Amino acid sequence: MGPTSAIVLYVVIWFLCFFVALPIRVKTQGDAGKIEPGTHAGAPEVHHLRRKAIVVSLVALGIWVIVAGVILSGWITMDDIDVFRPGRESF
Repeated sequence: MGPTSAIVLYVVIWFLCFFVALPIRVKTQGDAGKIEPGTHAGAPEVHHLRRKAIVVSLVALGIWVIVAGVILSGWITMDDIDVFRPGRESF
């Protein structure tokens, strides 16, 4: 895995983790009881984006280390994943 592949892998893992973390601990305007005119009651009042970005960066780094380690060690290869290879039994 080259440096560009490693960076792309980290960014993909980071965004996946970030989208999972977005709805966690969101306080909506409806929950707060202060709905701004022209906005939906489900719009966030407090979203904690900076804290989420920092936590997600650390979690994504841990997941990236594991995934990159598996890729670089050769523990799982493309031959293990390729189920349509000739001579291999299918499910």
